[in-house]
Amino acid sequence: MAACGSGDTTDAASGPATADSLTVAVAKDSGPLNIFVGQTDQMTELVYDKLLSPSPYVAEPQPWLATDVRQVNPTTWDVDLRDDVTWHDGEAFTPDDVVFSFHFMHAAPTGRFTHHVNDVPSISTIDVTGEHSVRFVCDYSCPELGTVTLADLPILPEHVWANVDPAKVKEVTDLPVGTGPFKLVDYNPTTGYRFEANADYFAGAPTVDELIMPVIADSSAAFTALRSGQVDAVDRALPPELVDQFSASNDIGTIDVDPLGFTELRINFTREPFAQADFRTALSFAFDRDKMLDIVALGKGRPSTQGYVHPDAPFADPDADTPYDPAQAAALIDSLGWKDVDGDGLRENPAGEKPAPFKLVVNGGNPQHVRAAELFVEDFGEAGFAVVVEPLEAGSLSSASSNKEYDFLINDIVPHGTADPTQLIMSHRSGYLWDSPKIAYPEYDALYEKWRATDNYDDRVVVLKEIQKLINSQPTTLPLYYAEETWAYDAESFSGWVETPGYGIVHKWSFLPADVVAAANAEAPQD
Repeated sequence: MAACGSGDTTDAASGPATADSLTVAVAKDSGPLNIFVGQTDQMTELVYDKLLSPSPYVAEPQPWLATDVRQVNPTTWDVDLRDDVTWHDGEAFTPDDVVFSFHFMHAAPTGRFTHHVNDVPSISTIDVTGEHSVRFVCDYSCPELGTVTLADLPILPEHVWANVDPAKVKEVTDLPVGTGPFKLVDYNPTTGYRFEANADYFAGAPTVDELIMPVIADSSAAFTALRSGQVDAVDRALPPELVDQFSASNDIGTIDVDPLGFTELRINFTREPFAQADFRTALSFAFDRDKMLDIVALGKGRPSTQGYVHPDAPFADPDADTPYDPAQAAALIDSLGWKDVDGDGLRENPAGEKPAPFKLVVNGGNPQHVRAAELFVEDFGEAGFAVVVEPLEAGSLSSASSNKEYDFLINDIVPHGTADPTQLIMSHRSGYLWDSPKIAYPEYDALYEKWRATDNYDDRVVVLKEIQKLINSQPTTLPLYYAEETWAYDAESFSGWVETPGYGIVHKWSFLPADVVAAANAEAPQD
């Protein structure tokens, strides 16, 4: 089996289907995999399981810890659970663990998963209804609970987390206890991670006995380590300039994957003049998406002409359009009163003043992001605006993002942001795409209320497409391009690598028996 999803592989699957140990370079230190602190979904799911699989990024997730999921009415769902699952410490998995997990996330500080319980959707009660069943009741219609929420939230062991004050969850540093295919047995900020296979895993024993994951943040160093045989895989896609070289190697296997995320230019809508919808629209018209794809991604992918969300998301509007139109940009900017009075190519603001250059912050250690920033300087310069690029190290960039200390910011957005329909709503309430209801946005607010009033998923998707049209017409973020990603691995050490949409190839599905993977990913896109 080459891939769960749409990935294509080279003819390099001659390696063994099992392995005693694999070494995978990871891009960052995620701490001891506390799900309430920053970590990657892929690493979390080595340890934890969800009720449905593989993710909320496919149209119809399949049963996993659950055996059946049924919508009773617009606000109520019944879930039947497996009776053959144990936690890593030997305790039995029970319905009480499911109920506890959702109640605990109600009480915990806002984080990656908690909006699925507290806001979008808002779950009012979770009760045990039988020896192996639970019932979810929402405060308002939640037709995507069974396809999104239950396919995204990891289930926690009550007997471990019940001893933790929800207000202090971010302080937990104990190694996690899950039901997943691997146990995290060692973590060190310097040396990284070591996982051991859970031989008693309910879905079947993993095909790899041990995973060693050193942190190699620098991509060049990580792929040099792969080429020299020091690691068996890397947890990120090849840079575009390395794809042909690695694909031609007899020792390296490659898989083309559907990333679902993208790199974006965020626009600080809390500042003038970017608070003006027409000004942001003009910036969108001024952005040459074909040039960005050709120069930064070397043509490997698609131009971002459908805007936000990712076009391969199950709810994406195929008719969404964000064209490059410099003439339209100029006319719109003129109408807003920005004129080049002194003929130097740069516009004065409506008060007749020459503004300071707009500030674009970028990760100085990411060459693709820096090159993209340079292209925005060119495009916005042609529209009459000076932009200065400020390279930052990763920590400072994160701080600037959190505190909105920028005019523009280039960053990568993962599938949770670009392909999860409930996150699209939440992103307008969290300060990312907007900060509703704190900042007025009547057009969006009207669609939000229309979205809440829908009772079934199909009707909700209709409203989501209306929202996409609205936000693409006056965007707060500009996707740079929809990348075509190629992931690489040592073809001689292990051949089990598979894709699942949005997750690349370094995830639990690469390390489970092929028949189990095929069943769990039955609704993933296929070639």
